[in-house]
Amino acid sequence: MTPPRRTLLQGLVLAACVPLSGALVGCAAPVSGDALIQLNYQAADALLQGTRLDPRQPVLMATLVDLDDLERSSRWGRLASEHVAARLANRGVLVKELKLRQHIFMAQDSGALLLSREVKDLSLEHDAQAVVVGTYTVGGDTVYVSLKLIRPEGNTVMSAHDYSFTLNERNRALMR
Repeated sequence: MTPPRRTLLQGLVLAACVPLSGALVGCAAPVSGDALIQLNYQAADALLQGTRLDPRQPVLMATLVDLDDLERSSRWGRLASEHVAARLANRGVLVKELKLRQHIFMAQDSGALLLSREVKDLSLEHDAQAVVVGTYTVGGDTVYVSLKLIRPEGNTVMSAHDYSFTLNERNRALMR
């Protein structure tokens, strides 16, 4: 294949990787560092869509945790949390970070992601209107991510967004 034709074909393939609800649909290409940041930014933007937040009240940001072990995160989980918090802050949301992941737990009977009593207390202490929580899991060469914006009173999900990306050598190292 000639170089101009290859470039055209590559361009068409990339054009087919259209963001839909924050995920790269129909795109099997591994995600580079910059593209991963953009995916996390798109996820934060999606959480804000259709949600009214008071700019005077903070939103707490929890570290994303491994779906199979909610006491465990990874470099990727911590980094993704940083990206989401940064994007929310850049969008005018007052963000306070929770560096402790044990603030989240899974209800055994329903499997629902809930806030612990301690986070509810922290929410009251900081007058937080919401908490961003999230999980991720690896399935083969794909990472699946689920984010939720939860109102502390009653564990009400205000907004949610799911996305995925293909693992490559660079981002696979972040999963440890």
